[in-house]
Formats: sequence, C-alpha cells, structure tokens
Amino acid sequence: MLVLLPPSEGKAASGGGKPLDLGALSLAGLNPAREAVLDELVGLCAADETKAQEVLGLSDGLRGEIAKNAGLREAGTRPAGEIYTGVLYDALGLATLDAKARRAAEASLLVFSGLWGAVRIGDRIPSYRCSMGVKLPGLGALGAYWRTPMAEVMPQAAADGLVLDLRSAAYATAWKPKGEVAGRTATVRVLQSKIVDGVEKRSVVSHFNKATKGRMVRDLLTAGRAPEGPAELVEALGDLGYVVEAEAPGKAGKAWAVDVVVTEL
Repeated sequence: MLVLLPPSEGKAASGGGKPLDLGALSLAGLNPAREAVLDELVGLCAADETKAQEVLGLSDGLRGEIAKNAGLREAGTRPAGEIYTGVLYDALGLATLDAKARRAAEASLLVFSGLWGAVRIGDRIPSYRCSMGVKLPGLGALGAYWRTPMAEVMPQAAADGLVLDLRSAAYATAWKPKGEVAGRTATVRVLQSKIVDGVEKRSVVSHFNKATKGRMVRDLLTAGRAPEGPAELVEALGDLGYVVEAEAPGKAGKAWAVDVVVTEL
C-alpha cells in the first residue's frame, strides 16, 4: 500500500540536525528537479523579499518565511514526519504509533510537496514555505513542473499494490495515476452528513476532511491492515467502523472513487 498525503501549510521548526542532503532523500529520480526548484526558491528569497512575498503569496505576517527559505541549504533538518503539522498530521499521530505501525508508516506514506516533489516521512528536510500552487519565475507553475519527473518515478514507487490517494486538489496536479496503476488507485473524499429540515445534506468540510483522513490512515496502520486494492480498502475501512460508499470505475485506467461519510469528528 502506498498512501499519498498532502503536506501542511504550517510546519515545525527545522531543528538541529545536519543540513539538507538531497542525495539521501527517497525517490532519487526526483533529485535533478528538486535541485532546480531549491536553487530558484533560495535565490528568489535571498535576492528580493518583496518579489518573493508576492510569488509565494505570503501575508505580511508570514514575511519571516522568506528568510527561512533563503537559508534552506544551511538549515538543520529533521524527519519529514516531524516537519509537517496541522489537523491531518495531528490526527495521524506519527509520534505515538507503536514500532510495527511506525515501520509500516515509513514504508507506505508519501507526502507531496511543491519543493521536494514527494518525500517519505523518514526523509530529513528543513522547514520551508513553498506550496504546489506557487509559480516560480524561471520554472513556472510547480504543479505542472513536477508532472514529468513524477511520471518517471511514481509507477515504480506504487509497485503493485493499492495506491490510497488522500491529496488535496493542488497536489494531485503533480501526478495522476494512469493505466494499470489507476485501476488500483482509490481517491478518497470525506463528506460530512447533516440532517437539515428532515433531509440529509452532505458537504466537504476542511476540518472534517483532514482529521478523518489522518485518523483513517492511523487506524489502518495500527490495525496492521494493508489492503491490496480498492475493494479490499473498502472492506478494511468498514471493518474499522467507517461508513464507506465506493464506486468502481466504469472503464479501465480510471481510479476508484471512495466516499467516507462522517457525522462528527
């Protein structure tokens, strides 16, 4: 099972570990593209704070992120699983997983990133600010930029098992499973169900979406469940107490659509 996660906008501090070593990151085939994005981001932030703030879409209150980006090559690092924070990662609770579940997390979780393309939770990275929606002056929109290198490395990363896609729309632009890989991909949406005037209303609510996805991954890991395909995922989630509605693709080369319906966190 390969689980595709979005990163978090807010991130923990870099920490006191050794500086970034691109060669030590997973998915080594992405390193030339990582080097190019890193070079442009560091150069932009070191040369012109005003332009960097505009390009990165930062408020005045986040202007300090520019100096952080300018120092990425010298900054300390820590595991990506400690860098990413927020609702999804709080619910996932990597730090409190037992040893077996932690090993499964390190093998199966892949976090997409505007700067790194994608990293595993054990990869050591510095704290940074660069979303997939950024359009760098020299490289263009990062979602489009990453498509070619991702297309080369992701089929191998996906191996022959389930691809559980929990990414937000912006990060899904960087890689779309195709062909045989798409057929064993499940794209999950979380819907909040409410009864309004006696009628059920369903909607996507950010907090419910993120928290439920984090908790769902944690439950799969702690239960030792590693579904081999979308149908097995639906069965596993049902066994774990989730209300799941799934739709198999109408033709080959399409992902499964899986809805998880919740009424409360």
